[in-house]
Amino acid sequence: MRLLDRYLLRGLLIPLGYCLGGFLVFWTSFDLLGELDNFQRRHLWARDVAEYYLVKAPETLVTVTPLGLLLAMLYTLTNHARHQELTAMRAAGQSLWRLALPYLMVGLALTLGLFALNEFAVPDSNTAAERILVRRQSERASQPTADLQLNLTFNNERDGRIWHIDAYSPKTGLMRKPTVRWRLPDGSTRLISAQQGVYRNHAWVFSGVNELLYLHTNSLPLRSETNHLVLAELTETPAQIKSEIKFAGLSNMKAAKRPRLSLRELLDYQQLHPQLNPEGRAKLQTQFHGRLAEPWTCLVVVLIAIPFGASAGRRSVFVGVASSIFIAFAYFIMMRFLLALGTGGYVEPWAAAWLPNLLFALAGIWLTQRVR
Repeated sequence: MRLLDRYLLRGLLIPLGYCLGGFLVFWTSFDLLGELDNFQRRHLWARDVAEYYLVKAPETLVTVTPLGLLLAMLYTLTNHARHQELTAMRAAGQSLWRLALPYLMVGLALTLGLFALNEFAVPDSNTAAERILVRRQSERASQPTADLQLNLTFNNERDGRIWHIDAYSPKTGLMRKPTVRWRLPDGSTRLISAQQGVYRNHAWVFSGVNELLYLHTNSLPLRSETNHLVLAELTETPAQIKSEIKFAGLSNMKAAKRPRLSLRELLDYQQLHPQLNPEGRAKLQTQFHGRLAEPWTCLVVVLIAIPFGASAGRRSVFVGVASSIFIAFAYFIMMRFLLALGTGGYVEPWAAAWLPNLLFALAGIWLTQRVR
C-alpha cells in the first residue's frame, strides 16, 4: 500500500470509529426512550434491557454504519480540502478517482461486512430480542412459552405435506403432539400423530406414534401404533420450519421497512412454496432483493460524499456538507418508499430494491466527474 493511501485511510478510519460509536449510543438511547413504556409493561429488569440492546447490536450497526460512514467521509474530505491537501495531490498528477480509491475500498469492505451481518447475525439477533421481550411475562404466567411456537401449521406445498404442531421450539427443534399428513405415490394418504418429535441425524424421530393409512381402494383406514418411528423420507428441516415461522409472522408493515430474513431463510421458504399467490410472491421477492441491495448503501454514500467533500474548500463548508446530507437522506427515504411499494406489489421487486442504489450511485459518479 502506498504512503498516500495509508495517509488517506488513517484520516478516514479514526473519525469513522468515532462516528460509529456516537451513532450507536445515540440510536440506542433514542430507541430506549421510545420503548421504555413497553419494557415496563413487559416487566423487564435492567439487565434484560441491557441484554436486549446487546443482542440487537448487529441490526443497529447495519442501520448506523452508512450514516457514520457518510459523516466520516464528509469530515475527512472537507478537512483535506480546507488545507489545500487535495489540490496539492491533484497538482502532483493524482486524479480525484485515484485519491478516492482508499475510500471506495473502505466502502466495499463495509458492504461485505454488512452482508455477513445481515446473513449470519441479524436474523438470529431479532429472534433472540423477541424472546427477551416475553421472558418475564412467561415467568409471571408460570409457563415457559417464550421459546415455543403454539398451534403451528407448516405446509410443504412442494412435497404435499401438511404439519400441525401443538408446540414447537425453534431453538431445540422439539415438537409436542405433531401431526403429519401427506399423499403417497400410489394415491393413498398417510397420517402420523405422535406425542413428541425431534430432528436427529438428518431424520425426524417420533415417539408415541399413531399411524393411519387411507387406501384409495378402502374406505376404512389401516391403523398401527409404535413407540419409536424414524422417518428419513420427511425432507423438511428445522431451518425450513424456522423460515416458515419467520415469514408467516412478517407483516406487510414490517416487510416494508427493511428486509428481515436472511437469504438462506428466504430460499428455504421459496423451495417449500413454489406456487405463492401474487401478494406473497411480491413480499418474498422484495425481501430477497432488498437483502442483497441493502449492504451496498455503504458504497453509494461514499460516491455521494466524494464530490461534495472534495469541493468544499472552494465554497462554504456548510453548503457542501448540508447538500450531501440532504441527498443522502433523500436516498434513504427513497429506499424505504420503494421497498414499501415492492412489498405491496406496485413495483417490480428488483426495481424496488436496486433502483435507489443505481440512481444515487450514478448521480455521485456524475457529480465527481464535474469536480474541477
